[in-house]
Amino acid sequence: MDGIKGFFTSIATVQGIISIVILLLLIAAVVYYAKKKGNKVTLSTKGVVAIGIGAALYAALSFISIPIGPNTSFRLAVAILPIFGAIFGPLVGFLVGFIGHALNDALAYGNVWWSWVFMSAGIGLFGGFVTFDKKFNPLVGLISKRNYIQLYVYSLIGIVAGSVVAYFGDVFLYSESASKVWFQIILAGATNLAILFVIANPVIIAIAKLRKSNNNLEVSE
Repeated sequence: MDGIKGFFTSIATVQGIISIVILLLLIAAVVYYAKKKGNKVTLSTKGVVAIGIGAALYAALSFISIPIGPNTSFRLAVAILPIFGAIFGPLVGFLVGFIGHALNDALAYGNVWWSWVFMSAGIGLFGGFVTFDKKFNPLVGLISKRNYIQLYVYSLIGIVAGSVVAYFGDVFLYSESASKVWFQIILAGATNLAILFVIANPVIIAIAKLRKSNNNLEVSE
């Protein structure tokens, strides 16, 4: 109960209010960008369920971590974010990261450190940008070599974008030392990138290839 109370208490802080405003603005920006690209971004019942499951998984699995620096840890749970993004789209990936990270913070520490919530949210968000390619759908086996490149490029962009928000949030909203934050970002960025490159993206590719082979098998039968 203390964790849930801490979650809602954190929303009422200056940092929390600013974060919610940024959240809403980013959602509006994603919807607008998708519309310009000829895609429709909506939250279906399946999407809402995916957010709930993904956020709960991310929050729970984030407790399994290895400290690697000041308030910085190695977490395999990060791999979940681009997987949900690539399957369900950028909005789901973004909210899985945002809600899941915030819940983990609240349950583990009794409050939410909002600037770093956007690191997770950014990874999930950009992990879903590959779905703007209408020829990509891992659940039906649609993936190309171009998509391979997109997965890795968007992973890098997501970490860079999340790092920028984390840096400015820590320095200007939490008055943290700039040199300390840079050190944390380097550690977190390097480990997160390794997890995405070695685990998350290969899993997405494997899912697409497996579904493609299953579809081919069904056709041949």
